[in-house]
Formats: sequence, structure tokens, C-alpha cells
Amino acid sequence: MNLDDIRKHIDEIDGQLLDLLSDRADLVHQVGEVKKRDGLQIYAPEREEALLRRLIERNKGRLPEKSIRAIYREIMSAALALEDDLKIAYLGPEGTWTHQAAIKKFGHSVAYSPQPNFAEVFDQVTRRQADYGVVPIENSTEGAVSHTLDLFVDSPLQICAQILLRIENGLMASIPREQIKTLYSHPQVFGQCRNWILRNFPEADLVEVSSTTRAAQLARDNAAQGAAALGGALAAEMNGLTMLESSIQDRATNTTRFLVIGEKTCPPTGKDRTSILFAIHDRPGSLVRALQAFDQFQINMSKIESRPSKRKDWEYVFYVDLSGHCDDPELKNAIEELEKHCSMVKLLGSYPDAGE
Repeated sequence: MNLDDIRKHIDEIDGQLLDLLSDRADLVHQVGEVKKRDGLQIYAPEREEALLRRLIERNKGRLPEKSIRAIYREIMSAALALEDDLKIAYLGPEGTWTHQAAIKKFGHSVAYSPQPNFAEVFDQVTRRQADYGVVPIENSTEGAVSHTLDLFVDSPLQICAQILLRIENGLMASIPREQIKTLYSHPQVFGQCRNWILRNFPEADLVEVSSTTRAAQLARDNAAQGAAALGGALAAEMNGLTMLESSIQDRATNTTRFLVIGEKTCPPTGKDRTSILFAIHDRPGSLVRALQAFDQFQINMSKIESRPSKRKDWEYVFYVDLSGHCDDPELKNAIEELEKHCSMVKLLGSYPDAGE
């Protein structure tokens, strides 16, 4: 076929795709009506992940897994918008890494609500001003996000999904590199780029701000004073800055894990992760005996973090990630055994252990 014939064939396929997407949208609308009638959650991460896995297994063509996920993310985003006016709260302003993580999970068709801090994200979902919230929980370089861990202690919200986002930071400014005197960024970004800063700007003033988007705004507004920012390409684009150097993070695989929080946890998918909080009695050996519950029932513990309880001096709560779903018999037995050695055990939720 010549080029015109190929393009004509592509146009025909596009028409067929559009007709099929319209048929799919009609069925999605029916699903939404059934969910509303039966009081079911509109967003079903377990169904979403099962669909993506099935499509990837079925794929025999040239499209890589990354592309399939991206295409169907937007198809499912449009479906969510058809089922309900879904609103997602996230740590704002627009252009932050949390915003980008939310878009990666929910697509561009739903409504987004930027919030000034983590507590407001939790509050918006708790008050039902937003259906779900997206918050960071840990970075592969800098470790846990303590503010998020602390908020789970008193929150009634559950974890229903996770998002893994590769973080690529860069140097952005509207002035030449040699004029830079001050670097603005979020504390986590400074930590992720520590060695690069020492090599390239050892004399620069480092100013911590609430987000990389805010850093880009300050770099734009204070350019005459030698200001620049560290952050992502989207923040640079939104504020008219030039990306002077890309991928400056100390680890090439720098990744942040985000959580989706809502009113209910997720049903089993066959490949799940469960998060819990627990506090131990202030007695010798309490932590060892508590952790033995997981060994006894052969439960893999992939993460443990301790945080001050903020209720009593020198009392700590432990955040733990476990392999499996809270409905699995072995995990259920392990949690029951754990409760015998703890002053508090709180299930934060089970959700697909997706690596997207």
C-alpha cells in the first residue's frame, strides 16, 4: 500500500474505535446506575487492575505494556467521569509530583482539587468534599513521608490503591546558570539531589518551600535576585522557565510511592498489599513478640516505620506493609496474634500491589 492507502485504512480503524468506545460508554453508564442503586463504590481499583493485567496478557501486538496502561488509563478516566462527578484531592498546587501521580492513576477526565497540605487532603475526603485523596508515603531515596504516616493514626480513611511514580528532577530558571545564587525546592527534592547540589552549587542558598510548583513560581518571580528551582518539567513549563539540566537526582531509579485514600478498602485481587498500624505495650521484648506473629504465619513484611505516638512521651506506633490481603486466612490469623501483644492495632487497608 502507498501512504494515502495506509492513512485511509487508519481513518477507517479510528472510526471503528470511536464507535466501540461509544458502545463502551453506554455500558459504563449502565454500570454507574447499578452502582448508585446498590450503594457501591464508583471507583473499583481491583477491577481496574484486573482489566489492565488481562489486556497486557492478551496483547500480541507492538504496543508495550506502558502504552497499554496509558491508553486505558484515559479510557477508564472517561468512564469514571461518566459514572459520577468524581473529585480527587491532592497536595497542590497544580504541577506537583502528587498531581502527576493522581493523573497517572485517574487520568485527565475527572475533577481535581489541589490542597495546601496533607491534613487538608485527608479532611476533604473525610468530609466527602472529595471522593478520594492522593498522598505520598515514601521515596526510594529519602524514605518515609512522616506527615502522611502521622495522619493515619487518627483518620478513619482506608488505603484503596497505590501509585509508583518515577521522579526526574531538573534545574529550572529564567536566567543563565552562572547567575544562580538561590535554589528553591521541596525538602524531599533537596534530599534526592544532595550530591548534585554539592558538586554544582556548593555556595548557593537552599530555600525549602511547600512544593516544586511553588519553587518554580518563586524562581520566576525572583529571577533578578538569582533565583532558580529544582523540580519537574511540568512545573517549569507552567511557569515559563527553561530546564537548564535534567535528571539531576542522585539515583537514576528515584521513585516515589503514593497512596489513594478513601472510605473503603479494596477487595482481593490475588496480588495485594496490606498496611497496618500498631502500638506495643511498654515492656521488654514487646516488639519482638509482636513481629513474631508474622513469622509464625509466614507473612512477608516489606516495610516497617516507627513514629512517635504523640499521645504519650516515648511511646511509638509502627507502620507496617505486609504481603497479602486482610481477608486471607493466614494474614487474618497473624493480625489476631499481633493484637495479643499490642495496645492498639489498626488496619489501614488492603489494595492491589501494582507496580505501575
